[in-house]
Amino acid sequence: MKKHIAIQSVLLVLLCITSSFMVSSSFRMSQKTTRFDFTPIVNDSIRFDSIIGKEVKLFKAEVRASYYHDKFNGRKTANGEIFYNSALTAAHKKLPFGTQVLVTNPLNEKSVLVTINDRGPFIKGREIDLSKKAFMDISHSTLKGVLKVNLEIVHPEN
Repeated sequence: MKKHIAIQSVLLVLLCITSSFMVSSSFRMSQKTTRFDFTPIVNDSIRFDSIIGKEVKLFKAEVRASYYHDKFNGRKTANGEIFYNSALTAAHKKLPFGTQVLVTNPLNEKSVLVTINDRGPFIKGREIDLSKKAFMDISHSTLKGVLKVNLEIVHPEN
């Protein structure tokens, strides 16, 4: 009888330690992800508030966009910033750093506003690499890693 009580006590202590560890680690994970979790810009019939009064010009139509692999999360981008897959950023071979680009999926008319902070993509036939968040915000399916998109450059107010 005493042996069963001792085993139950040990199991109870292990359960308490395990659950407190799981709660604290999930709390730390939620803190980390919400720290860099930016509110997505959702497309509607009116252009985004952040680009009202700015000139938006078509840069390229029907080009291929992909998204960053998770392994790049936390690494430095070409302009020196730290990359986060939860931010609304993108890589382009030639556009200047800081350029705002409105990326639209013509199949569902969803758009997202991204800022260029890296160079790439370096795979033939791809025009822009989006952060995972930006890609998923406009994607019609999470099964594909490449989309055809329209790119519009947002020019600052004159």
